[in-house]
Amino acid sequence: MEETLAFAEEVHAGKPQLPLALRLIRNTGVRKRHIVQPIEKTLQHPGFEERNRVYEVESRKRCPEVVEQALANAALTARDIDAIIYVSCTGFTMPSLTAWLINAMGFRSDTRQIPIAQLGCAAGGSAINRAHDFLTAYPEGNVLIVSCELCSLCYQPTDDDIGSLLSDGLFGDAVAAAVVRGRGGTGISLERNASYLIPHTEDWISYAVRDTGFHFQLDRRVPGTMEPLAPVLRELAADHGWDIQNLDFYIIHAGGPRILDDLSRFLDVDRKMFRHSWATLTEYGNIASAVVLDALRRLFEEDTPMPEATGVIAGFGPGITAEMAVGRWKLDLPGALD
Repeated sequence: MEETLAFAEEVHAGKPQLPLALRLIRNTGVRKRHIVQPIEKTLQHPGFEERNRVYEVESRKRCPEVVEQALANAALTARDIDAIIYVSCTGFTMPSLTAWLINAMGFRSDTRQIPIAQLGCAAGGSAINRAHDFLTAYPEGNVLIVSCELCSLCYQPTDDDIGSLLSDGLFGDAVAAAVVRGRGGTGISLERNASYLIPHTEDWISYAVRDTGFHFQLDRRVPGTMEPLAPVLRELAADHGWDIQNLDFYIIHAGGPRILDDLSRFLDVDRKMFRHSWATLTEYGNIASAVVLDALRRLFEEDTPMPEATGVIAGFGPGITAEMAVGRWKLDLPGALD
């Protein structure tokens, strides 16, 4: 955080909006972030082509290790995987990185490829839901989810509006992976999922694609979106026969402190119940689609939930889109997220 503030003061010195931006950055709750390049290099802009080349190199360099760890956690091998869902909104390759992973890591040639590129921060929740859908159709299968978000490669030195300056101090880089098993395993047994789009908000979170690459655009109304989304989450739980206020765990996208604070208030849930998401925000920043996967890791590493413990997973992103799922903690039973 200290480095971020110092560089912001240096790069945007004299800009009238700088004091407000610095105050907003301090209030994000982010204390540390990780980036794929030294910050001095990140602040330079070598052009869209070079940045996308770095994205391709770094994604191939960093994804295999987390994929291997996810497979080991699930007690599976690459040959056991029937579909790979790859989510990223911070770089572009065609074919998708799924093709490279299949060739480089020994996955079967008939492995389904499901790349998701334009759901932003909601894509982590979407990946979990699409894995759930796939395994509803193929209950003996296994799905690998891979998230690669190199947000620092989208930094634009000339963008100095408040939304851009705030995002420069909020987003971090991360790679994450998880396995959803059709049968067996210990973890969250996915039981129901849902999507919801707030009408007429598609320009509230967006990219302007220009010669210099992706320019992140954030509307000032975005932090207020938890008020209309809280009833949607409540309805999802109620349709499943649960009370959203009385679940055992909550895995929520850490888009920023107001997102977490507002949602806990509108759901009437103690903010401490969002501790995994708060920890991700504090230690890594907003890591886009990887947030829910990192928060899930923290749930797995904490004291093991009691069998049948109930919970919700929710990711929010462009659209404004919410991707939500409910499930319960199972020990070596079908449908578990490992």
